[in-house]
Amino acid sequence: MDVSGYRPLSRMLLVLSEEHKEHLSFLLRVDSAGKLCVPVETVQHGVEGLMHLMTESSKHMISEVDFLDSVLILGFGEELNQMLLQLYLQHNSEIRSILSQLPSNLPAYHNLEWRLDVQLASRAIRQQVLPVLTMRILLTGGNDDTGELSRKVLQTDPGTLLHLISTLEGALAAMKTNHARRIFRNIK
Repeated sequence: MDVSGYRPLSRMLLVLSEEHKEHLSFLLRVDSAGKLCVPVETVQHGVEGLMHLMTESSKHMISEVDFLDSVLILGFGEELNQMLLQLYLQHNSEIRSILSQLPSNLPAYHNLEWRLDVQLASRAIRQQVLPVLTMRILLTGGNDDTGELSRKVLQTDPGTLLHLISTLEGALAAMKTNHARRIFRNIK
C-alpha cells in the first residue's frame, strides 16, 4: 500500500499563548550575521519559545501543513518559516523519543478498597435505608518521588455511582469507535 500521498483526515493547529508568541518574536530581530546584541533574558526566552514550539508540535505529531499554519500567525517571513519546518522535521523523532522516556508526574492506580455502609434507622426516622459507598483509592507516583502511596477517600450514594459507571462505560464504548481509533493512531 502506497502511503506517500496519504493525508490525515483531521487537521490540528498548534495554539501558542501570547507569552510564547512574544518569546518567538525574538527571531525577527536576529540579523543574518548572527550578532545578537540583546539581553541574555531575551535569548533565553527565545530558546524557551523554540523548545515549546518543537515539543508541542512533536507531542501532537503535527503535519507539515499544520505546522506551517501554526507558525504563520507569528508573522515570520517565508524563509524563517521554512527553516523552522526543517528543524521540526529533522528533530521530530528524536524529540518524541525523549518525551516518551520522561517520567510522568501523574499519579497511577495501585489499589482500590471499598466499604458499603447502610444506615437503617435514626432517632427521627425509624425506617429509612441510606446506603453510602466509601472507597479508598491508593495511588503511586505523582508529585513526590518517594514512591509512597497516596490515599484518596471518596464517598457516594449508589445512584451517583450507577450514573458514573454508565458514563464511564459510554466513554469506553466511544473509545472503540473507528473515529477514536483513527485519532489515537495519529497521536501515537
